[in-house]
Amino acid sequence: MKTHQLLNDAPYSDNQRAWLGGFFAGLHSQLVQNSSNAQTARTIHILYGSQTGTAESVARDAVKVAKAHGLNPVIKSMDEIDADALTKMETLLIVTSTYGEGEMPDNAQMLWSAVQADSMANTKNLKYAVLSLGDTSYDLFCQAGIDWDNRLAELGATRLQTRVDCDVEFEESAEEWMHSVIPALAGSDVTIAIISEDDEKSLFNRKNPFPAKLLVNRLLTAENSSKETRHYEISIAGSGLSYEAGDALCVVPTNCPNLVADILKAIHCEGADLENALRTQFEIKLPSKELLQEIATRSGNQELNGLLLANDKEALNDYLWGRDTLDLLLQNPTAEFSAAEFVALLKPLQHRAYSISSSGKANPETVHLTVASVRYDGFERSHKGVCSTFLADLTDDRTEIRCFFTPNKVFRVPENNDLPIIMVGPGTGIAPFRAFLQERETRGAKGKNWLFFGDRNAETDFIYRDELEQMGNSGLLNRLDLAFSRDQEEKIYVQDKMREHGAELFEWLEQGGYFFVCGDAYRMAKDVDKALHDVIATYGNKSEQQAIDYVNQLKKDKRYVRDVY
Repeated sequence: MKTHQLLNDAPYSDNQRAWLGGFFAGLHSQLVQNSSNAQTARTIHILYGSQTGTAESVARDAVKVAKAHGLNPVIKSMDEIDADALTKMETLLIVTSTYGEGEMPDNAQMLWSAVQADSMANTKNLKYAVLSLGDTSYDLFCQAGIDWDNRLAELGATRLQTRVDCDVEFEESAEEWMHSVIPALAGSDVTIAIISEDDEKSLFNRKNPFPAKLLVNRLLTAENSSKETRHYEISIAGSGLSYEAGDALCVVPTNCPNLVADILKAIHCEGADLENALRTQFEIKLPSKELLQEIATRSGNQELNGLLLANDKEALNDYLWGRDTLDLLLQNPTAEFSAAEFVALLKPLQHRAYSISSSGKANPETVHLTVASVRYDGFERSHKGVCSTFLADLTDDRTEIRCFFTPNKVFRVPENNDLPIIMVGPGTGIAPFRAFLQERETRGAKGKNWLFFGDRNAETDFIYRDELEQMGNSGLLNRLDLAFSRDQEEKIYVQDKMREHGAELFEWLEQGGYFFVCGDAYRMAKDVDKALHDVIATYGNKSEQQAIDYVNQLKKDKRYVRDVY
């Protein structure tokens, strides 16, 4: 009904009609003005390169800040645009993480390859700013962001402000970046507080972990295995938290009391407050770069000083392999520190992220983890992983396990329940695929499921064997191909099994299948990627370039997704 009809037909007095008429006229004027403002608002593009979803979440927070300042933000994943679209932009904000050893996230690789090409057009009309997320424990800290920043400048683009590189605790730096670059674009000096996506969803998050309780700690590998892999079930009842298959659980550990005591002894310090701080607040397993430099300087260790001076990263990594902070202190006893000096050189104790091995739909009040306990001997002492042995050795049903979820919005079971999925997850890489299979079962999905799994020995390392066999018997798991590398003279890996069954694998892809990989980034994931290209070239009768294009399209369609570490 039209406004004037409503006013004429309804039983209002003349004065009421006059007031309402003025009100509706003003409202109409305001709506027209708002529409005009929206059409004339400055458009800014926000691109994100994200492996697990953190950079995407930060980019979406930037969208909120931009909207609050009257801008028109357009947000895209880097695999949603091409290089030509980039050259037509006027204002661009890039938020990117760095994956592996200085590499681009998977969703950024295609665009980056195009931007790197000699044929890439100049971007002289583009103004840009870069926010880079990383971890200073890696040599090539924030390298993806550095590369984007340098390349855009080479192409003629203009920096809006100096790039900001964020460490693991990125929130404060990211917020400062947003509240610096975005108001300047809007011509505003007002700071507008924005609640992040993660903080909106729950009381419990990265800044306020939930104190969960351990329900189950079960050894999965045999007693005589060369590995120790455990299954954990953790209660999140009463937290209000929820998760999806494919997400990660971040666990905030405490350090081993024995390691704390040995470090205090090595630096000749004591005190209950210092002991508690080293146990609960600081990273004491892996040395920071600052601590490493001070140990070298104060000890006069010629070998270590030479490696640092030469900046030979490969040689330095070889030297540090297997060594931890305590090893370096024991091997360099002349490097002396006061308690205050030592603590000042430490990084904050960080959470560890684990791929969840359960479906939130099937297990709404618990979360399952599949974790390999890190233990090894070296330099005349035993070593232990911080979080893996915190869970294995230091927790029971009375222990608070501080944790929070990290969503992985790309690594998801397909919404279409009829499409096939292929999962490659050797070792603990099986974790999210156990969750995927639970999710498919809970949904009643009809799509086919194929798992490639393997480890060292079938007799000792075939984790979840009973579950997988039951899933096979029920028809949930249509194919299970196993690769136990040390059960025969010639080692066999999951990529070998992919090639062996390449014809059927390609057929599943042609049927719209999704291809997922989880596990080691440095060797397994690269070998699997090579095998995938080979299978597509061979059984799709494609050239090398056509196979590359086929895989790139899978990535663009989010049908080839990796959760690698």
